[in-house]
Amino acid sequence: MALFGRDKARQVSAADALPGRTDPITVPGSHAVFPDRRATPPFPSGHRTAVFGMGCFWGAERVFWQTPGVWSTAVGYAGGITPNPTYEEVCSGRTGHAEVVLVVFDPAALPYQELLRVFWQGHDPTQGMRQGADIGTQYRSLVLVVDEGQRVTAEASKAVYQRALSEAGRGAITTEVATLGEFYYAEDYHQQYLSDAKNPYGYCGLGGTGVSCPVGLNVGQA
Repeated sequence: MALFGRDKARQVSAADALPGRTDPITVPGSHAVFPDRRATPPFPSGHRTAVFGMGCFWGAERVFWQTPGVWSTAVGYAGGITPNPTYEEVCSGRTGHAEVVLVVFDPAALPYQELLRVFWQGHDPTQGMRQGADIGTQYRSLVLVVDEGQRVTAEASKAVYQRALSEAGRGAITTEVATLGEFYYAEDYHQQYLSDAKNPYGYCGLGGTGVSCPVGLNVGQA
């Protein structure tokens, strides 16, 4: 694959996307941080899933597993074209996917609005096809919703946070809110990469804007 010279900050077309493969990447069902919980389905009854892209998924996953009330997490690829992509393929910019985090939560204990607050404050959603020094479509800011309730809540949260950013003199949010298609699990070595069990001294430069996101939005509940 001759990938050099391609603008990785430009989304690939379906005609130019890599073909991928039929078989999915196999990952363990256990979670490195919560060993008594699953990182793959089935999940407990009543629990829901949310999917966010906010730059390098190593640090993004850690942000969410450290959030009180989150039941489990996993990293993967979503929002693109190529079926069952590898990490190297996603990095090429020719799959259309973003690095994302799958968050499993109980909405009775942890509202979706609170996950959105963690999302907005955990990265800079104004940077387009990058996050800090990481440049490319795989690092774009992305909320992938599983139903209309999540969509309404995410769009309302985006509008509220944009007002907060504007008042602080920051730019326009570039985050896309879209329907989740396929979520493809990333390779095992990426799962819970920054955990004590795998890479306790690992570093990820993910950072937010320093602008707080208001919570308690009275909009559609997910």
